[in-house]
Amino acid sequence: MLTHEENLLLTGVSRGTPCGELLRRYWHPVAAAAELTGEKPIKAVKILNEELVVYRDGKGAYGLVGEHCPHRLASLAFGRVDEEGIRCPYHGWKFTRSGRCLEQPAEPAGSTFKDRIQHTAYPVQYLGGLIYAYLGPVPAPLLPRWDVLVWEHGRRWIVKESIIDCNWLQPMENSVDPSHLFWLHGAAERFVAPVKTYAEKHEFIRFEYGIRKRRTTLPLATGGAPAVDDHPLLFPTVLRHVAPFNEGSGHRHNLQIRVPVDDHHTQVFRVNFLPMDSERSPEDAPVPMRFVQLKTGPREYKMNMIPAQDSMAWETQGRRADRTQEHLGVGDEGIIELRKLLREQIERVGQGLDPIGLIRDPARNDLIDLGVVNERIGLFADGRSTAHHRAAAS
Repeated sequence: MLTHEENLLLTGVSRGTPCGELLRRYWHPVAAAAELTGEKPIKAVKILNEELVVYRDGKGAYGLVGEHCPHRLASLAFGRVDEEGIRCPYHGWKFTRSGRCLEQPAEPAGSTFKDRIQHTAYPVQYLGGLIYAYLGPVPAPLLPRWDVLVWEHGRRWIVKESIIDCNWLQPMENSVDPSHLFWLHGAAERFVAPVKTYAEKHEFIRFEYGIRKRRTTLPLATGGAPAVDDHPLLFPTVLRHVAPFNEGSGHRHNLQIRVPVDDHHTQVFRVNFLPMDSERSPEDAPVPMRFVQLKTGPREYKMNMIPAQDSMAWETQGRRADRTQEHLGVGDEGIIELRKLLREQIERVGQGLDPIGLIRDPARNDLIDLGVVNERIGLFADGRSTAHHRAAAS
């Protein structure tokens, strides 16, 4: 268990808190690009406890600025955009994507007041259908080009889930908690037997971007060969995963991105990619998005859905889990390792150093293939199918 002070250290996301400053060293998605349209080019968003608006201007460029106009604090979410920037709906002040004030209609001609106004603004980039933002100090690291975001040999789509009412660390601890798979998802996952007929060995291996979670499944009665499931937690907020698609017609690769909204809420984006010979998805192409509601009401979860099962487990721990009351066991090795990594990276940032996983060399960022393997569902490290492996063994 943790002390109350340790729990706050590892979970707080606001600017000026140790963890909040760490999280600001990374890029985070603030919206799916498909959420901004010609009819509705502005959207209010909240990330790392900052109220902002993301918008697409008349030239098609994306911007991210503080929601509240620095004049009288009215919301820019109800403003208007043109080719130069975004205009406040209250008194017409207009701002560029860099936060520079261009116009103050009620001020006298020739006034230099606008030149002394700098509104909150953050850099944004489009990648894989998402609009990413960087809220940290300059120079910003490169936006990581994870494989699922930039692969072109198939179909890409985004799922945005309803807000999770809990702190961001609860979903991320779930990413290194393999022992929950059978008990929480056993009735829904096609690759989990109705009766547990296997044992598992779990390893949590540090690597340059986070922690690789390696599960080796050991059949108890069939005498079959062990099967390895190896996929990473990309520090601090991403799980790279793979699952069956439509009863064996392929493997759906995805990034599950758990965006810290504030201390008590998390927004999950899932970027999915299905390798296909018949489709292409250029990295700059539009990406469709669908919204998924995980609950029908307070504590009324759609328990036939795996994400809703997860949401139930995360939310019922509390809006910010009270880790002074928990009792960790041997099966919680991954959670212990993640907390250790998180504490180490908070300390690095406090010392003025880069935390783990930042990329500053473009030569290392063309396409980051994360080498995900899940032999239980027929995805092997050498790219061969289950049928190929059975043929080779016979």
